[in-house]
Amino acid sequence: MIQLAQRLQNIAVSATLALSQQAQELQQQGKPVINLTVGEPDFDTPQYIKDSAIAAINNGFTKYTAVDGTKQLKQAIINKLATDNHLHYQPEQIIVSCGAKHSLFNAFAAILNQDDEVIIPAPYWVSYPDMVKIFGARPVIIDSNITHGLKLTPEQLAASITPKTRALILNSPNNPTGMCYSRQELAAFADILQQYPQVIVISDDIYEHIIWPPATFANIVNSCPAMYDRTIVINGVSKAYAMTGWRIGFAAGPAQIIKAMKIVQSQSTSNPNSIAQVAACTAFSGEQTSVSAMAATFNVRYNLIFTALQSMPGVKCLASHGAFYVFPDITALLTIKPDISNDIQLSSYLLNEAYVAVMPGTPFGAPGHLRISFAASTIDLETAMQRLHAKLSELSN
Repeated sequence: MIQLAQRLQNIAVSATLALSQQAQELQQQGKPVINLTVGEPDFDTPQYIKDSAIAAINNGFTKYTAVDGTKQLKQAIINKLATDNHLHYQPEQIIVSCGAKHSLFNAFAAILNQDDEVIIPAPYWVSYPDMVKIFGARPVIIDSNITHGLKLTPEQLAASITPKTRALILNSPNNPTGMCYSRQELAAFADILQQYPQVIVISDDIYEHIIWPPATFANIVNSCPAMYDRTIVINGVSKAYAMTGWRIGFAAGPAQIIKAMKIVQSQSTSNPNSIAQVAACTAFSGEQTSVSAMAATFNVRYNLIFTALQSMPGVKCLASHGAFYVFPDITALLTIKPDISNDIQLSSYLLNEAYVAVMPGTPFGAPGHLRISFAASTIDLETAMQRLHAKLSELSN
């Protein structure tokens, strides 16, 4: 009998990937499904970035690189962090990995021991808790609600820290809610964390450029420079440059932690894809008009979706600040029919009856919500909103 590792017993398959696959299967059957589960831009990678990758192939840049990334890409990341974020790092403080998700995994591998605790504000990106569990640590989930703006409060943070607390994850703009932390909110967190020097902040900044007024992007180091030596900044090219498939992310932080992450990476993937590194270097170093143009389009789509949701029966939706998701509360719709008593059943109902695929909130730590991605065409979004309005009205009557 084959025995699998015990550490996998509490690890779930990514819920976002599973539901997206169901939607794709219905599409393959000829059903007119509109898939609003996907967490990636629907735009193509800008041509100038693709051209640089083609040139790299033609120039034979197809061999191993340094485990932690090429000198050119690391310098481009250093320049990006200085220009965009006013954060200053040396090459030994940077590691390039196979996507921001890989960078997060390496960070957990480098800092977590058995029974450590990691504070994860809910709603959260689905992979955070399971990554923490893989390394024998315990995710400490802190719930938020509409009255908190779906964000962690300083009071909640202070109450959740114990001698076992090793890390706090902050994701802003947030997946799944689209909410951002202000500089003032981050400064309040920093005031608390300075009393607990053992706690490292993992700042997941992957959606930093997909943000709209009045919100502005900042991470905790911007708000409190004293947190510089205790913060790991995670970012990459997937969201801002529509490069999800290129698989390039990075981490910036204390040299000791980055060195440990490099050791982990050297025994797993080794270097990231050489050609994708060239493309990422071009993305960071080239013109940035495509980034702002995509963000502006997402803002228009957000306004369309948010406005449509306001008129739907049983739906409450806070105005959000960025990313490409809205996260409406649909609790009022879960007491009408006995066979639709939770957000998972409602998502299934909408997929099979309205042919609109959305994510339930439960995998994100927020039952009673739906995550709706607006990384889709305006026509698809308008059609999807019409279908949702019709089906939710029917369900409410």
